[in-house]
Amino acid sequence: MTLEEFTESLHKKKTEIKPLLLDQSYISGIGNWVADEVLYQARIHPRQTASSLSDESCAALHKSIKEVIQYAVEVDAECSCFPLEWLFHFRWGKKTGKISGKKIEFITAGGRTTAYVPELQKLSGSQDVKEIGKSRRQTSKKKSIDDDDEDSEKPTNGEEDDSGSLKSKKLTKAGGGGRKPSKKKSEKSEYDNDGDASSDESDDDDNDNVENKKPGGKQSKKRVQRSQNSRSAKRKVK
Repeated sequence: MTLEEFTESLHKKKTEIKPLLLDQSYISGIGNWVADEVLYQARIHPRQTASSLSDESCAALHKSIKEVIQYAVEVDAECSCFPLEWLFHFRWGKKTGKISGKKIEFITAGGRTTAYVPELQKLSGSQDVKEIGKSRRQTSKKKSIDDDDEDSEKPTNGEEDDSGSLKSKKLTKAGGGGRKPSKKKSEKSEYDNDGDASSDESDDDDNDNVENKKPGGKQSKKRVQRSQNSRSAKRKVK
């Protein structure tokens, strides 16, 4: 594919450049690490839209694709033979590192882990504005989530008041529990006093009844004696 054909085909694609390079129906033979390498050498952001690439960027990408693939084939993909300045030697493990003193970061592009150097591979045009806005929204969203977490962890004044009122209620309840026996005790004592009074009254009634019954008992004895005396007198007469 010539440079003119390559540039024309890229300008027709409204997809991100990294997924497009991985599409085997578009260009065959480019894998994940090769795509990262050629984009790094061409200084193109992995998520840059293909149709937005300038002619200079298309030319740089066309050149890096030819050079990287050709070199890898020549050394039979022996990685130890790759040039030391290649991103290939610093991209593994998903650990943030540096290449030529510049920071390497990892993102997801086309569903694949992607290594790139933000200082050298920058989004251009309207995508740069969108990316900045997106990062700001994510930052603000994360901040709001953190604030919510802090609020949920820290008790509010209302919660403190509620806890204080609960404690006071518990203390009141405990104090109330201590008073109830005294109330019951007082009621019991009143009941006992009433019982004593009633028993005294009943005793008085019993005494009255006994006293009333005593005279009656004496009279009955007298009657019995009289009847016996009259019987004995009659017997004498006979």
